[in-house]
Amino acid sequence: MRTRPFALVLSSVLSVFVLTACSEEAPPAPADTRHAPASAVPGSHADWCAEHEVPESMCTRCNPDLVPAFQATGDWCEEHGLPESQCRACSPDLVIERPAPEDT
Repeated sequence: MRTRPFALVLSSVLSVFVLTACSEEAPPAPADTRHAPASAVPGSHADWCAEHEVPESMCTRCNPDLVPAFQATGDWCEEHGLPESQCRACSPDLVIERPAPEDT
């Protein structure tokens, strides 16, 4: 008969543990610091694709929908598949600088 109280205590402890574990919120996913937030203003410091080192609003590798606009203006490197104005393979001295952070 001793097993019954032990089983009752054990099931109570396990229930509290499960309820506590399930009720905790999961930690927020880490922010992707390689890309600009959707709210970034084009041309701002926040508008930066760190993965490709160009403004996020002009990154054709992250947003292929931008390709036709660059091609229409003749700013396209067919060989490397990106805007000529961003092609470091064709222009090794090309420097694309991130705008300075805004003072708050």
